[in-house]
Amino acid sequence: MSLKSTSYFLGLFCFPVSILAFMNILYSSYFDYFLSIESYFTTLIVSLFSGIGLVYYGKDSSKKINFINQLILIISVYILIGFFFSIPFYLSNNQVTFLNSFFESISGLTGTGFSTFKNIKYLDPTLILWRSTSQWIGGLYFLFFLIVIFSNKKFNYKMVLLTHSGDSGYSSKENIKNNIFKIFIYYCILSFGIFLLFNISDIRLFNSLNISMTLISSGGFLPTNLLGNIITTNFQKIIFIASLLVSMFNFYLIFNIFNKKILIREHKEDLYLLFLSIILIFLVYLNSNSGFDLIISIVSSLSNSGLSLIKSDNLSLYFLFITIIGGSLISNTSGIKLARFYILLKISSSEILKLISPNSIINKTIFASDNKITDDNVQISFLIFISFFLSLFILSSLLILDNIGFEKSFKLSILTLTNTVNSELFNMENLNFTNLLTSSKISLIIFMIIGKIELISIFLIFKQIIFKD
Repeated sequence: MSLKSTSYFLGLFCFPVSILAFMNILYSSYFDYFLSIESYFTTLIVSLFSGIGLVYYGKDSSKKINFINQLILIISVYILIGFFFSIPFYLSNNQVTFLNSFFESISGLTGTGFSTFKNIKYLDPTLILWRSTSQWIGGLYFLFFLIVIFSNKKFNYKMVLLTHSGDSGYSSKENIKNNIFKIFIYYCILSFGIFLLFNISDIRLFNSLNISMTLISSGGFLPTNLLGNIITTNFQKIIFIASLLVSMFNFYLIFNIFNKKILIREHKEDLYLLFLSIILIFLVYLNSNSGFDLIISIVSSLSNSGLSLIKSDNLSLYFLFITIIGGSLISNTSGIKLARFYILLKISSSEILKLISPNSIINKTIFASDNKITDDNVQISFLIFISFFLSLFILSSLLILDNIGFEKSFKLSILTLTNTVNSELFNMENLNFTNLLTSSKISLIIFMIIGKIELISIFLIFKQIIFKD
């Protein structure tokens, strides 16, 4: 393992936390929230000096690390940045244990939305903002990972090469810097656009800011206890649905929306996702009459957000299994992903067709595009299915020891692996994470990260450690 090179890049990921902590200090000073301002000073100092120390330690390294070390870097980012974000929770006046603080921060960074706080309205506004910020930076970091690291052609288990990923030339150091800069700019523009739309729809400024950071990252944290306290009018619901679609579709879709040539050729995955959303809405609408509230539930499940305006009793399992599908390959969503379902279904139908008509010509393109489905794509898709259900079995087995019941253990495991909040949509809103055993919280922390980067990455790391030359 290239320790110096890894520490150098790990140090770079520390500095944005320092900036966010400084912004929270300014916010606290401006609105006279001095009760917890010292915790943000502590976070600023710790993250800044940690970043400086790590960068200094690795400044003379080659700055080139292989894919396995990049995976180790990603896991290290979640753990270290999670520690930084846990500091304000731990030092607040809410008497939060360190484990609960770390649980809250990892839940934010992975966009899951599990929370140990039961009454959000009693929290310091700066702490509410800090929770939302953890989602926002976590979503940004994950897009960096997708475009720069998971685009590796040798270990293409994220399959981002099968869909549009902007400028795919990452061979040089300059290209990597340019793409990271583009992602950052696009992400900020989308966040600001969502914030602006909510703000002009008569949602108060503070709630608009928090909910925009939640939706852009497919997160689950809210600035209030219930979404219905914020979203009330049809116009606000339409904006909410559009914001969920932004996080569910390909990250680059919004910037190619006026480029007809690229839109038709490269974004067919998003078209299939849209068709699937319409079909799912139609199927549920036959037995319901909830209007926009129903659409929010469907899109929220597909985008792995889980936020909803309705309580679903009879359809909770239906919505739960929708979360497994996930969104675009290049998005902040989790789950197995529609493209992998598509690959396995198409190859399975092709094999059946071969048995019926051996001389038939099989079309192996994905989403009727120019990209061919290779044997590696099929093997990886199958392996992802296996690893997902293996993770589901392991986590459910661990959680059931906590005496929360089989049904809740099963549901919570799916929500953890798809990084989806435990809302009333799944009849899980009453689950108290504070009362869970320490072993359960640690298991959830581990599998929230695994749900984001997928279990296959852990297998690759173990394989490298065991069979290294």
